[in-house]
Amino acid sequence: MQIRPIASALLHHKGGTLLIVLQIALTLAIVCNALFIIHARVARLSRPSGVDEADVLVVQNQWLGDPAPQQIQALMASDLQTLRRLSGVVDVYASNGFPLSDGGWSKGVRYTMEQRTPASATAIYFADDHALDTLGLKLLAGRNFRADEIGHMAARDSLLPRVILITKALADRLFPGGHAVGKQICIGGAPPSTIIGVVARMQTWIGNYSEAWMEHSTLVPFRLLTSGTVYLVRVQPGMLERVARAAPQALFTANPLRVIGPGDVKTYAQVRASAYKKDRGMAILMGVICAVLLATTAAGIVGLTSFWVAQRRQQIGVRRALGATRGDILEYFCMENLLISVAGVSVGTLLALAVNALLVDRFEMQRLSLAYVVTGIVVLLLLGQLAVFVPAWRASRLSPLKAGRTV
Repeated sequence: MQIRPIASALLHHKGGTLLIVLQIALTLAIVCNALFIIHARVARLSRPSGVDEADVLVVQNQWLGDPAPQQIQALMASDLQTLRRLSGVVDVYASNGFPLSDGGWSKGVRYTMEQRTPASATAIYFADDHALDTLGLKLLAGRNFRADEIGHMAARDSLLPRVILITKALADRLFPGGHAVGKQICIGGAPPSTIIGVVARMQTWIGNYSEAWMEHSTLVPFRLLTSGTVYLVRVQPGMLERVARAAPQALFTANPLRVIGPGDVKTYAQVRASAYKKDRGMAILMGVICAVLLATTAAGIVGLTSFWVAQRRQQIGVRRALGATRGDILEYFCMENLLISVAGVSVGTLLALAVNALLVDRFEMQRLSLAYVVTGIVVLLLLGQLAVFVPAWRASRLSPLKAGRTV
């Protein structure tokens, strides 16, 4: 089939042709970037936290009456014993925060106290000798904290850890290609701390500002003596819901002067769902936008082609009378749509890259992979052919006599 007659016919329908070209271009630009955003959000949803999430429970506790640090120390010790006595509980420890929470402590990491610019940022998690077993963290090198190394720290005390555990991501950042165990680093403005162990993974909390160092975590051997604390509880498989109901009751029985609200006892599935609620919502929104745009574009192609078929009934009748087959008529309209679609995706490719450049500049997103552009082009070309097939098929079924009648 010759392309020139089809192109010449399209020039006689500039308005409709231009409208569909622009619609395809905008759809490609938006869909490519939306799919890229969806992929990024879904990748965040599936990021491992390093925690054995299936069997870990989070209990957030707030003491009433602003007790003194010495009182909090005794209350915390009592709570830990109470929770460990519960049926189904494997281990427990107290901390200031946990991976995938909505905030926490962070410090800059330096090689020496004199160094002005930190080599990295790190999340600070208070831990003891039960933390690794409770969370299911995998120790890659070195050793765990010993019970005699665990100290207590009030809210206004300075963080001065002598020994620390760090994640592999932080170890690789600070000592690329080397061994971190036995090395010393400075946490914040504190004197050097000795790295005694490296764990495989422990994610930070969720936040845009922590994305660059999302697995740069440090465990310090302290129990934080403040009115609010978090108990991380590891349970036996299948006992999560039972312990979630029993834990607050046991704690209130031990001491009722506390606040544990309905949302303060969470499974890690709930923690993950809450942490990535915005990402999940964004992925769903982008998916809906893609579906609506693709459906609208397909409907536009169907409507325009049907309109052109109605206008060209006499032309179709003449071609059929001169010997054109049904396949020739079908091929004509499909090729016409293909030319429109190629023009649309050509403009849309440039527009997609321009939109992505704007997103990179304004929102610090990653560069759009060409794989998404190629996928979008293929999808829109196939969509165009599928959309035009029905009206083109109807046009090919017209008999020469009926098609030649004046509408």
